Amino acid sequence: MGARAAVLVTGTEVLTGRVADANGPWLAERLRELGADIGAVTVVGDRPEDLASALRHLRAGHDLVVTTGGLGPTADDLTVQVVADVLDRPTVVDEALQGRIAAVVARLSTARGWSATSPGMVAGTRKQALVPAGARVLEPVGTAPGLVLPGDAGGPPVLVLPGPPSELQAMWRAALTDPVVAAALRLGEPVSLRQETVRATGLPEAELADLLRGHESDHGPLEGAGLEVTTCLRDGDLEVVTRFRPEADAAYARLVGSLQEHFGTAVYSTDGSTLDEVVAAGLRARGWTVATAESCTAGLLAGRLADLPGSSDYLVGGVVAYRDQVKTAELGVPADLLSAHGAVSEQVAVAMARGARARFGTTLAVSVTGVAGPGGARPGKPVGLVHVALAGPDGTEHRELRLGGGRAQVRARTVTSCLHLLRSLL
Repeated sequence: MGARAAVLVTGTEVLTGRVADANGPWLAERLRELGADIGAVTVVGDRPEDLASALRHLRAGHDLVVTTGGLGPTADDLTVQVVADVLDRPTVVDEALQGRIAAVVARLSTARGWSATSPGMVAGTRKQALVPAGARVLEPVGTAPGLVLPGDAGGPPVLVLPGPPSELQAMWRAALTDPVVAAALRLGEPVSLRQETVRATGLPEAELADLLRGHESDHGPLEGAGLEVTTCLRDGDLEVVTRFRPEADAAYARLVGSLQEHFGTAVYSTDGSTLDEVVAAGLRARGWTVATAESCTAGLLAGRLADLPGSSDYLVGGVVAYRDQVKTAELGVPADLLSAHGAVSEQVAVAMARGARARFGTTLAVSVTGVAGPGGARPGKPVGLVHVALAGPDGTEHRELRLGGGRAQVRARTVTSCLHLLRSLL
């Protein structure tokens, strides 16, 4: 069996949602790649009693606990002291480390016009140089060093990392070379935990649950076969994520076979590729190009097509045609068509797609026009009504969408629907 690890994210700003947690998911994925089983990612605020309680709880059931954040110079940066207290280690100032941190602080202060010798700066530098007895120092990337505290009779070692994601990620490689961390994660052993993702579209979770029950009826319990299966609904698509060890390869292959047999072409990815990657690969394989014409999504579709590196291979350009006069002037949508059917209509969506394809000279063009809300509804044209069209060499395909949720959800789901329209053609 592989190692079992936990991540403890600190910071009231993360706990309250003012700052999104980037470190917990990043560390969980890196640890999984190393073959570790992730037992928990826990977020606590800047209260020493909460941090201490969480640390004691996580150490009781894991081979390594990784903390992030709370290493700065201010009073609410308490991680080092709390970890030292929990492991019953006194802290002392590492004079040599203090000098190295002071050099970094001086360089940053000079660039920003600050005084590196003010009492506050000196006190902050000294605070960041506090090291628990027996801890090994990971050299700072910014001003905060990392620490490795060996385990004791009360539990496993603790790896203390800074909060800024750029500093944490830059320090990660050095952390893995520390012998205590390497031993806790059993890095000398082959990676033994796989994670695979299957993606499908247009399926309710209840139908997937029914399929899984039937699969277990035919092949036995998933857990008994060594498969840990989790499902997630994201923008209308289902993700089936399975973790397993090599000895369960055959059981996983049977599960994927059941998904494909039951759901057919609704399963669009069995190798972990995202919808965006599937579309990009399809366009590249055919040497096709695409343009966009967007009203209510106002460039979100073009932006998503451009998110992947190398998107200039297939994305040529786009038009944000929010007002009717722009649809006419830039995309050639006839004014009488707009008057007769309104901007949110199949006819206008088709005309926009054809106009974009002609204007940019692309193989394909995708258009969007709809009512994202919360206002703008008209009789027969409620909030959430969106018309999309795809123009290509063999004609134009149209879809009418009826989407729920707020404005942001309608726009995001529209973009996903457009990508599926492209995928279905490819």
